[in-house]
Amino acid sequence: MARYLLGRVLQGVFVLWAAYTLSFAVLFALPGDPAAIMAGPTNSVTPEQLDRLRHELGLDRPILVQYLDKLLGALHGDFGRSLQSGEPVSALIGGAVPPTAAVAGAGLVLGVVFGTGFAVLASVTRRTWLRNGLLSLPPLGVAIPSFVVGLLLLQWFAFTWNLFPAIGSDGWASLVLPALTLSLQPAALIAQVLAKSMAEELGRGYVDVALAKGAGPLRVNVRHVLRNAALPALTIAGLLTGGLLTGAIVVEVVFSRNGLGQVTQNAVSFEDLPVVQGVVLLGALVFVVVNLVVDVLYQVLDPRLGAERRRPVLLAGRG
Repeated sequence: MARYLLGRVLQGVFVLWAAYTLSFAVLFALPGDPAAIMAGPTNSVTPEQLDRLRHELGLDRPILVQYLDKLLGALHGDFGRSLQSGEPVSALIGGAVPPTAAVAGAGLVLGVVFGTGFAVLASVTRRTWLRNGLLSLPPLGVAIPSFVVGLLLLQWFAFTWNLFPAIGSDGWASLVLPALTLSLQPAALIAQVLAKSMAEELGRGYVDVALAKGAGPLRVNVRHVLRNAALPALTIAGLLTGGLLTGAIVVEVVFSRNGLGQVTQNAVSFEDLPVVQGVVLLGALVFVVVNLVVDVLYQVLDPRLGAERRRPVLLAGRG
């Protein structure tokens, strides 16, 4: 187990390095002068002042030196300063993470609850027409863009019925509509995968044994089938968690919430490259950590996976 986790951690480190290197190369190749962006209007500074600023920022050094210097700083948590505000990137992003994490976390919880409940309902019902009707809905939920859902929820629940605030990030009420918007696609994907996996598990022998002992369909589905069918859905949930960061950024823009959405929008608008790179690395870090957690949960839900990995090692040792 420890050896396996060490391998996964090393893979995660490689992913982070690759994300940093790729983002550095892409941002370096983009047209524009960070020194000119930081200095403001070109008619307010002289060429000598721009050259001095480039030297202070290290932009006049070879690209390899800049890359290694910035990589060393990133390893120590220093991602440079915002070209727009001059604030450290780590502090700027760190202050924007909590409200975005609240939206993403609430959206994930709602997505898991709605998706799991939908899959169990489709598996428990004995009416074929109802089951087929329910299973036809998840693809629709995947196909609808999140910003369209957000606009519809704004129109109905904020403007028409005035139940929740339309914009802002004050209090739990302002979290409801963004979280519901963000939960639709995760719920649809989890329901689709989990319902298919549960349908396969219902044909196993242990289901007939449980029913023969007097257990009802709901108890069999929730207590036995759901656990054995959860692994594929867990994988999907893990992948979706990394993508929820991007989704939360879009949703925050729609609902005018403070967070990474506003930070990213401003950084892209003003070509604030250090901030953009910091957001990219944060997304890669979330993806790596979530996948590592999913791997650990796999061992908890199905210890046979660990035994299967150890079996070749034991056989090789006996040989």
